Amino acid sequence: MRILFFDIDTLRADHLGCYGYGRDTSPVIDALARESVCFDQYYCPNAPCLPSRASMVTGRYGIHTGIVGHGGTAADLRLQGESRHFTDDASENSLFMNFRRAGLRTVSFSTFAERHSAWWFNSGFHECYNVGLRGGESAEMVTPKVLEWLRANGRQDDWALHIHFWDPHTPYRTPPSFQNPFENEPLCDDWITPEVFAEHRRHIGPHGAHEINMWNDDTFAQWPLHPGTLETVEDAKRFIDLYDGSVRYTDENIGMILDCVRELGVYDDTAVIVTSDHGEDLGEFGVYGEHGMADECVSRIPLLIRWPGARRGARVSGFYDNTCLAPTLQELLGTKGFGEAYRYDGASFAQALFRDDVRGADSVILTQCAHVCQRAARFDHYIYIRTQHGGYHLLPRELLFDLDSDPHQQHDLAAERPDLCAYGAKLILDWTDRMMRGSDSDADPMWTVLREGGPEHCRGHFAEYCRRLEATGRAFGVPLLEEQYPEDMR
Repeated sequence: MRILFFDIDTLRADHLGCYGYGRDTSPVIDALARESVCFDQYYCPNAPCLPSRASMVTGRYGIHTGIVGHGGTAADLRLQGESRHFTDDASENSLFMNFRRAGLRTVSFSTFAERHSAWWFNSGFHECYNVGLRGGESAEMVTPKVLEWLRANGRQDDWALHIHFWDPHTPYRTPPSFQNPFENEPLCDDWITPEVFAEHRRHIGPHGAHEINMWNDDTFAQWPLHPGTLETVEDAKRFIDLYDGSVRYTDENIGMILDCVRELGVYDDTAVIVTSDHGEDLGEFGVYGEHGMADECVSRIPLLIRWPGARRGARVSGFYDNTCLAPTLQELLGTKGFGEAYRYDGASFAQALFRDDVRGADSVILTQCAHVCQRAARFDHYIYIRTQHGGYHLLPRELLFDLDSDPHQQHDLAAERPDLCAYGAKLILDWTDRMMRGSDSDADPMWTVLREGGPEHCRGHFAEYCRRLEATGRAFGVPLLEEQYPEDMR
């Protein structure tokens, strides 16, 4: 058994050809999709990077792992406590430990654990290759290491490689030698009209058109293509070009690795998995180049699985999330859980790889507490978003969008459809009650984040950002922020 696990940071499903995107961002992944089972409605239930990978690796939601943010108590995996023996159950049941228990030599090419002090992520790996830039690297620094390992070891049986590419993550960092393949190609959906962009220039909140660098318009010499501000609609178009170019650059590097496996003569019996930790807002909510909402564009991610004996070119409908991946691979690999008390929150969807009558859930609950504090219910063709702290965006408590007619979440239907808001709120409440009944802690980590001063990425920035608004002609936003966030004025 051989496995290639491609973990691509910040990859929006709807910017891949196999998920319907009109630009040629992903020819390699699209070809792979024709040999794979593709999950149409697959989500990260806890965005962004750290909470999402905690859910993926442990098979448990942030409300149980304790990790829902990027700082404070809610950025650390909860200790098991008195039931812990020589090792802890989360590490022993982790996604990659299942590979190891199946007898595979496990190797990771990633800087993720160091970037977030998340050393639990490495549980199950025999070897870890860290190029040392804590997520600042680009694919040309990672791919040669992978190819070197494959050429030395790839013909052997029983290995699993975890390959992490950061390139679609802001700041967009394709090397200057990589020419923008979309420079002269229009956007697939010109929804950012001059009128819409004018509103984006008035946006109050981090990572808007005025402040691509979250709170200011700083740029960085090591990432020369990434702008500090967007002043025109054409700038916004070029920004989306940068993201799409990053996806295409990653896709080409995946192609190099797959070609190497073919050259070694082992491709036919190699399993391939392609997924992501979260997506990206590219103008949605007036936000550019950030993954700071519990919305559709941030939460929907791709999942393609090419598995020996599984269906080829198949699509799976219904809602799934990344807590399901660990139990699925446990079933596929025939491994057993460690300890009687540990339970995955997700359920295995292994049978969906082999049968066409398996369908996912009717809804999924999404959480974001690193940039904002939100929970969302994704059901039918709607997303209902409930905000507890808006991260200095001027967000109402409730938002509702019809994603079939409004994929960029521009037209809030909350006032028109209180019935759907009530349904979404009930889904969140029922899910929260169910999760807390099955929790080892009486604390919902979302409220821990709020008690500790709010989302990590906006703590301590209130006064600084108000001054920034005054300096950029948006002083009208200061009293609005003061009204919505009076506790942050202190």
